[in-house]
Amino acid sequence: MTDTNPRPGLLRLLMVMLYDVLLLLSALLLATVIPVVLNQGQAIEPGNPIFVLYLLLVSLFFYGWFWTHGGQTLGMRAWKVYLVGQNQVEISWQQAAMRFAVAIISWLCLGLGFFWQWLSKDKLSWHDLLSGTQLIVHKPDEKSSAKKSG
Repeated sequence: MTDTNPRPGLLRLLMVMLYDVLLLLSALLLATVIPVVLNQGQAIEPGNPIFVLYLLLVSLFFYGWFWTHGGQTLGMRAWKVYLVGQNQVEISWQQAAMRFAVAIISWLCLGLGFFWQWLSKDKLSWHDLLSGTQLIVHKPDEKSSAKKSG
């Protein structure tokens, strides 16, 4: 991995997660309409494994689409954070799926996989390490900054 761009700090990451969780919840609420309609308007049984799998797939599609098409969710865009693969290239769907799966495991371990980036020398979380990705903060080049201030 290259270190040409700084990695986001804790506050920035938490804000990205907050923005994205709100957007994901909205998407999941909308996605729930389909199974409820197919269930003749009745509520889905709690803990239904097919429904849980469906919501996980919707979540994967939500994150995977953004990550593979520009490297930013809307929360990441607001906070100028980019997801890139090795050598600063866009990531594949395979990397997105791996990142998503390992991020869930990271949360199930009480967030240890996320906080790993501050414990390790390479500053990468578990899902970064296993998917070959990293989060970077985009810094504008000096020429565009000079135009804005001049």
